Amino acid sequence: MTASRPTLAFLFRHPAHFVALGFGAGLAPFAPGTFGTLVAFPIAWLLRTYTNDAGFIATIVLLVAAGAWTADITSRHLGSADDGSIVIDEIAAFLLVLFFVGDDWLRQGFAFLLFRLFDIVKPPPIRQLDAAIKNGIGVMVDDLVAAGYALIVFAIAVRVRELW
Repeated sequence: MTASRPTLAFLFRHPAHFVALGFGAGLAPFAPGTFGTLVAFPIAWLLRTYTNDAGFIATIVLLVAAGAWTADITSRHLGSADDGSIVIDEIAAFLLVLFFVGDDWLRQGFAFLLFRLFDIVKPPPIRQLDAAIKNGIGVMVDDLVAAGYALIVFAIAVRVRELW
């Protein structure tokens, strides 16, 4: 089965599609990665409300593992190694960022901008990882590295602000 652009029918054709396409966010007609990243916000708010840090981390680990598996299946069905409609990688990686930045809306907004910047620009080694690993793990890894970059810059910004 190959689809040039996933449809609502494709989303529900296989459970892996539903997860990989970010529960529908990946069907956005433009900037699906940004829409996928936004899905992490309500998930994080629910996790902060109904679980502890261990539950939050366990959810991230589960989403990364499920994301690799579902992205691999969905990529094959789409005929594209890392189709833009696959956004589970943005969701899982940005959840990791949100875990560390806390509940403050301003911090979350800044972290969102940083994460999207690194995910879009793909500085080394993100672009190289994205090009080299053409499976579900590769789909997840480049966004996890982007999350790491975002967290490093976020930490530096917080520290610089404290010094002033």
